[in-house]
Amino acid sequence: MSHNTAKNAAKTAAPGRIVKAIPNCLSITRIVLALCLIAIKPLSIAFYIIYVLCGISDMLDGFIARKTGTSSPIGARLDSAADLVMVAVLFFKLYPVISIPAQIVIWILLVFVIRIISMAIVFLKYKSFAILHTYSNKVTGLLLFLIPIFLLNYSSNWWMYVICGIANLSAAEELLIHLTSKELLPDRKSIFL
Repeated sequence: MSHNTAKNAAKTAAPGRIVKAIPNCLSITRIVLALCLIAIKPLSIAFYIIYVLCGISDMLDGFIARKTGTSSPIGARLDSAADLVMVAVLFFKLYPVISIPAQIVIWILLVFVIRIISMAIVFLKYKSFAILHTYSNKVTGLLLFLIPIFLLNYSSNWWMYVICGIANLSAAEELLIHLTSKELLPDRKSIFL
């Protein structure tokens, strides 16, 4: 292969590599932005701006990966890790600011234990880390994302019970999928599919 042919091949491959990297870069950006929230006053304008940027990056990474055919197991794991970092930072920042009834705290711990058991099963069965991209996990993620908005608009805690109920069903569904599956399918949409 001539020098010019190799140079042209490299130029053509570069845009493909860039497109392939965009979803992972968005997930990494979400991790960095979520960690920045640690230094920001909860529920301030700066908090909401960074928070919304995290939400946008969460929606875009999977959408771009699917539309460009660049989905990968590493990208799925990175997206799940970014989601976990985001939830942990939010819990750390918002728990001291909001009044959470004891029943909700116990429910959150139950969901957390189910999720840990599910991750342990994945590790033991497949020697991997994965959180499934089921419809119920997506609904749970959306509701978790809306928590800071609920904090501004609702004085009652009714929405906490709704979110915990849906998160509990989602965690149980994922656990059942892992217990009954013969292979790891990170993009499985439901236990019924």
